[in-house]
Parts: sequence; structure tokens; C-alpha cells
Amino acid sequence: MFIGHYALAFAAKKAAPKANLGLLLLATSWLDVVWPVLLLAGVERVRIAPGATAYTPLVFEHYPWTHSLLCVLLWALLLGGAAFTATRNARTAFWTGALVLSHWVLDWISHAPDLPLFPGGVGHGLGLWNSVAATVAVESALFLAGLALYLQATRAKGLAGHLSLWSLVSTFSFMYAGNSLGLAVPPSERVLAWSALIGWLPPFWGLWIERTREAA
Repeated sequence: MFIGHYALAFAAKKAAPKANLGLLLLATSWLDVVWPVLLLAGVERVRIAPGATAYTPLVFEHYPWTHSLLCVLLWALLLGGAAFTATRNARTAFWTGALVLSHWVLDWISHAPDLPLFPGGVGHGLGLWNSVAATVAVESALFLAGLALYLQATRAKGLAGHLSLWSLVSTFSFMYAGNSLGLAVPPSERVLAWSALIGWLPPFWGLWIERTREAA
């Protein structure tokens, strides 16, 4: 998934109002921001194969350190612990860890059977990506619901509060439309890895949003 992951970060703001949106966006996307780094290092592997699924041409050949359930649990504990150390807020720490784990659950729903339970294990996945229409319907519904919860929990301090949020929502929508229409197929695996590093941007965008909005 793509915007489905970010939907849960927006929704979590209502459950953990003291959590910084930048942190929540980082937690929900953590696996996917570490993944391209490991791709570039040659530690994990992906292959571009048009037609692999209806929604995406990516075949995830080897990504146990970012996407096996065991490692995801460890990442969740690590980031949740780091959040607690930084904030001393148990609710923020819990939802930080929960968002890291939620990434695997949503990927398990979306992916072909390629998600191992542990490094070297057999892959699992329900294959939502085999249907473009179902993928778009599920992710769009998640995103709208998450955004609605975020809007209930926060309000803009001024014009900047509207600009910061809706510019990110517009960017997500534009990128998701391109992915759904098959307009963003990278020419090579290395280009894919470099372009995937853009995933580090939304958490910083979230910091801007956090400064320009307040609890409703």
C-alpha cells in the first residue's frame, strides 16, 4: 500500500494527540524508507516485471530485514522505545510501535505471497494488488477515513495550517493517481531505489504541519 499507510498515521493523531505528526508519518513508513537504503547497499533485492500483479510491476525477491514479520516486530519495539525515550509519553510510544507493525499488516493484505514471517521463511500475502479497482477502493477509503479523523483532532492555526496539510494531501493524491494508472514504472531497479528515498520527505512535511495546526 501507499496512501493506506499514511491514512493510519493521520488517524493515530486522534488516538495520541500529543504525538508529533512527523513521528507518526515516519513510523508508518519506516519499513519503506529503510528499504531503498538496503536496496542500494545490495542487502535486499527487488525486480521490475510488468504484469507481476495488476497494480504494480514490482517483484519483491528478498527483503527480510525490512519486511519479515519478526524483523518488523523488532523495528516496532525499537522505534516505540526511541519514541518513549524522546517524549516520555507512553501513548505516543505505543502508537509509534503500532504504526510500524501496521505497515506489515497492510502489506500482507496487498502483496502477492512474498512477505516472510522471519528471514528465510515462506512468503505470505492476500494479493489485493491483483485487482486495481479493489486496491484503489480500499486505499482511498482508508485514506479518507484517516484524514477525517485527523481533521476532527486538529484545526489550523491560520492559513499556514491549511496550506501545510492540504499540500501534502494533494501530493499524496497526485502520486497515488500516477501509481494507480501505471505512470510511475521506473526504468531500472536502481532508479527505483533512488526514487523511493523520497519517502523520507513526508515525515519532515509532518513536522511543518504539526507547527501550523493545534488540537481541536
